[in-house]
Amino acid sequence: MTNFQQRLFALQDLSYRDFQAKLIPTVDPETVIGIRTPALRKLARELAKGEDVQSFLDGLPHQYYDENNLHAFLIEQCKDFDRTVALLDAFLPYVDNWATCDLCSPKVFAKHLPELLPHIMRWTASNQTYTIRFGLEMLMRYYLDGAFQPAYLELAASLRSEEYYVNMMIAWFFATALAKQYDAALPYLAERRLEAWTHNKTIQKAVESNRISPEQKGYLKTLRL
Repeated sequence: MTNFQQRLFALQDLSYRDFQAKLIPTVDPETVIGIRTPALRKLARELAKGEDVQSFLDGLPHQYYDENNLHAFLIEQCKDFDRTVALLDAFLPYVDNWATCDLCSPKVFAKHLPELLPHIMRWTASNQTYTIRFGLEMLMRYYLDGAFQPAYLELAASLRSEEYYVNMMIAWFFATALAKQYDAALPYLAERRLEAWTHNKTIQKAVESNRISPEQKGYLKTLRL
């Protein structure tokens, strides 16, 4: 067992492990240690400046689900944009579940939106489920507010996949777009420009949102397929 694995097992919560394993069906339950997110984030902050952190980051693939989550949190600690992208390019091919994918949100990206966009386009053009999902999540997180352009909606709408976790992210993206850029996003539902399952899931998630008005929700319900 490596030093990093020993640190992780020291934080193990068996009841949380059993609960967490049920939420990530694509992951072998035997690889789940069971560490609560606040404890794992704290450990990442402690380890980020250690001399052996690079050996851990280079040690892909990892054995445990929680090692992947630690890896994601360590990437978040990086303050250099180019290095963060390089770390992600090395890591994303090994991500095998929605939870690990969604918890990684590098803070350095907020200061480099023009530079980030080409990488988002590259990630969403991938043939790997969780690389696509990560790219879409970054598009949703950083480009639906002040940096918004209608072309970003077209980018998301143009994606076609047989993968549940990609289509769910497209729905999440458009539900968020309806909350933040309603007038621009609405035609994608009104004109049925999304795949049917994604269309209906977008409406479901939008109707469940507290950021969309009752009047808007009422109209969206009429657009269900």
